[in-house]
Amino acid sequence: MSEATAPAPPLRPTGSAPPDSARGTWVPYALLLPGLLWLLVFFVLPMITLGSQSLQEGNIDEGYVFTGNVGIYADALGRYWPHMVRSLSYAGLATVLALLLGYPLAYFIAQKAGRWKNVVLVLVIAPFFTSFLIRTLAWKTILSDNWVVTQWAQQLGITDVLQAIGLTSTDSLLFSPFAVVMGLTYNFLPFMILPLYASLERLDPRLLEAASDLYATPWQAFRRVTWPMSLPGVVAGTLLTFIPASGDFINARLLGNTQTTMIGSVIDSQFLRVLDYPLAAALSFVLLVIIVTLVALYVRKAGTEELL
Repeated sequence: MSEATAPAPPLRPTGSAPPDSARGTWVPYALLLPGLLWLLVFFVLPMITLGSQSLQEGNIDEGYVFTGNVGIYADALGRYWPHMVRSLSYAGLATVLALLLGYPLAYFIAQKAGRWKNVVLVLVIAPFFTSFLIRTLAWKTILSDNWVVTQWAQQLGITDVLQAIGLTSTDSLLFSPFAVVMGLTYNFLPFMILPLYASLERLDPRLLEAASDLYATPWQAFRRVTWPMSLPGVVAGTLLTFIPASGDFINARLLGNTQTTMIGSVIDSQFLRVLDYPLAAALSFVLLVIIVTLVALYVRKAGTEELL
C-alpha cells in the first residue's frame, strides 16, 4: 500500500484515558510535589522569616521593627568571628578523624565482612538507638579524670602531646578542645561510614585484580582504583559530617569549657537567653553563607560538582 493511500490513525474515543506518554509528563511532577511543599513550608518560609528578622531593630519588650539594618551582619561577624573560626576548626578536625576512622571500617564492611555485613552495619548505626544527648553525656564518664582512659593517656604521655598542640591545657582530657572534637567525631561518625560503604560496595574486585596483574603495588591500586571509585562517598560523608558539626553546640556545652564555646552555643544563647533575635538571626545567616561557600569550593575542588 502506498504512502498516499495509507489509512489514517484511529481517533481516541471521547472520555478515554490519555496515552501513556501524556501521563508520563505530569507523574514525575506529582511525585515531587509533596517534597517541594515540605521544603517550601519548613525550609524556605522559615529562612525568609529569619532573614527578615535579622534586619529588624528593637527589643523583646517594645517589639521589633523592620529597618533594613544590614550593619548587624558586620557587627555579628566582628564580635563573634573567633567562635566562627573555632567551630569550623573543630568541625574540620572531627571530619578528618571521622574519615580516617570510617574509611577502613567502611572498606571492611563492603569488601571483607561477608555474611557478617548486616551485623556490622547494625553496629555502626547502633548509636542512633539512643538520643544524641545520652551519647554525649557518656563521654563525660569516658574522659573523666578517674576513668582509665585519662589515666592511660597521662601514663603514656598523650596528654603532654595534646597540650603541646593546644587540644588541652591541663593533664585532664575532659572540658577541653580534645573532648569536644572527640564528641563530634563519635556522634557524626556513622554519617561518614554509611556513604563510604555505599560507594565501596560498588567497587568491582576485578579492577583490583587487574591492577595487580599490571604489577601495581597495593598502595598504587588504592590510589589509582579504590580511592577514585570511592570519591563520591568521601565527598558525601565529609559534607554530612562537617555541616552539622559546624553548628553543633551540645558537645561544646557538655564536654568543653568557656574557651571552647562554638558558634552554635552563641546562637542558642542569643535566641533563648539574651533574646536578641536580630543578632541571632544574623549569626545564623553568616554561618550559613560561610558553610555554603566552603562546601561549594570543596565540591568543585574534589571534581564532583554533580553532587550539588
